[in-house]
Amino acid sequence: MADHEAAGERNSSAQEVGEFLRRRREQIAQRWADETLFRTVFTMSRDEAVEACRAVVEALAEVAVADQVENLGAAGFIAVRDQLGRMVASRTRTGAGSTQIADEVAALRTPVAELLRSELDGSPSGRAEECSVTLTSLMGTLRLVVLETALTAGQELIDRQRLQLLEVATPVIKLWDGVVAVPLIGTLDSARSQVVMESLLDAVVSQQARFAILDITGVPTVDSLVAQHLMKTVAAARLMGAECIVSGIRPAIAQTIVHLGIDLGSVITRASLADALAYALHEQGSVVVDRNRTGTSAR
Repeated sequence: MADHEAAGERNSSAQEVGEFLRRRREQIAQRWADETLFRTVFTMSRDEAVEACRAVVEALAEVAVADQVENLGAAGFIAVRDQLGRMVASRTRTGAGSTQIADEVAALRTPVAELLRSELDGSPSGRAEECSVTLTSLMGTLRLVVLETALTAGQELIDRQRLQLLEVATPVIKLWDGVVAVPLIGTLDSARSQVVMESLLDAVVSQQARFAILDITGVPTVDSLVAQHLMKTVAAARLMGAECIVSGIRPAIAQTIVHLGIDLGSVITRASLADALAYALHEQGSVVVDRNRTGTSAR
């Protein structure tokens, strides 16, 4: 019986805090607009900052009325998560760390608590204390939501940067009309293999390439997984109408491939990139003349 009464009291205080937030939304928004978190993000227009503050206050009110003050996944936070994410990203770009951002969110409680105390002035002390505790829990949840959003945004940024690095690390080079090459350096995993395949196929289309060279001189080791990725890339290039040549197979890698029992019989291979280019040029009917050997000085 006592537990039911306590739950009812908590629910009542949460609803009271929610109703208070809605009544005082404009005043809270005006005060928050001058706080560091909003002031440093919305530097061009205070009206824009106030509007953002109103949205966050309304979200908090919805969460409180639903008695979800400690629920990070409460429906009320959904509407402002994107906005909070943009704000966090903006603060991060200016050099603010997660601890500083968390402190800025925590600072939002003070102006709200002051308004709540003034409104509850004269109420029974127990009631005022319950509402104050509820508000503290609610603002603590907002702080956690912001930190969670910051971590998610940070991970997404890391993923995007990782993909960009993979793209930079796997350039497609035009060696000749109709001939493109991808010089691979370092470990070839599933993610990078996908980038290699996509980049190579895009180059085959854009350059109208008849030959695509995969040079693995800089790949330290070749195992069954790497070989499988290479075979898939070769097959995809063929479907796009380009013949794929694998070059740079060093003696150690050749022995590994044999020991693993990997069949590269259907793949054209050459010892070096120069040999692969020479093969592609020959197949296209191009003739390269060494002027020094023919007695004509190079210009």
